[in-house]
Amino acid sequence: MADSYTVLRVPLGEDLLPLTALLRSRGVAHRIYEDEGQQVLAVFERQHVQPVSRLYQAWRDGEVTIEPGATRPVALTAHRFPWRQSPVTALFGLVSIALFLALLLGAPEQWLGWLTFTPFEVRSGQLYFLPMGEQYWRLITPIFLHFGWLHITFNTLWLWELGSKVERVAGSPNTLGLLLVIALVSNICQYQFGGPGLFGGMSGVVYGLLGFSWVAPLVQPRWVIQPARPIMIFMVGWLFLCLFGVVESLGFGAIANAAHLGGLLTGAVLGGVFGLVSRLQDSGQQDL
Repeated sequence: MADSYTVLRVPLGEDLLPLTALLRSRGVAHRIYEDEGQQVLAVFERQHVQPVSRLYQAWRDGEVTIEPGATRPVALTAHRFPWRQSPVTALFGLVSIALFLALLLGAPEQWLGWLTFTPFEVRSGQLYFLPMGEQYWRLITPIFLHFGWLHITFNTLWLWELGSKVERVAGSPNTLGLLLVIALVSNICQYQFGGPGLFGGMSGVVYGLLGFSWVAPLVQPRWVIQPARPIMIFMVGWLFLCLFGVVESLGFGAIANAAHLGGLLTGAVLGGVFGLVSRLQDSGQQDL
């Protein structure tokens, strides 16, 4: 066989069929073979190495889609209008930023009171928390509360980094449901284990997205959204630093550890469920 040039190595479970179909339709001679427990994609002309590698990376990052039977990738205008691919994720981030700026610039204290998990009153300089009653929106709204520049910056950046990729593979309606369920569980966990208090932030949702992104590709290899190893190490390491009180001792304020853990576990479970449903749907389509 003629000499070939390795383009990439990926896990055996990753589905490269859409990519190879596109390459065949464009006349790019290539082969896929197994080597040391991995799939290897190789091309037979050196000048194809970089273009194919860039196409794969763009496909993996969700910047292009490859339609079944397509002869060319479909650009998702990721570079010019990334929010169009992930409108739900963008909306959650923008609402968080808008509310943070509004409260920072002197919005009425009542606005804060509408967003907390339970209502509160200020008497003689003390906070008194009241029953939630039938104000069920409070089960969700604390995720939009942020208490500092580092808090809002950290959370919105990670929300976009993880959530936009999830939304590209799961779809906007599913992502909306996913974010709401993670928010619900993480807020309830924080209230149950931390008691009444002024807690808030998107970090429980962020850890839920991390759990989803970690587990879903293990079940559905076609969803190439698993965070890179350095990101996983950083996020899990940060979680443990928070759990052991290191971050709080450095003056970052109280940490909603129960929300982080609740979100992470919820996202992991939902990642398994969503991934399994998607894989079963793929199997059903192949059987037709």
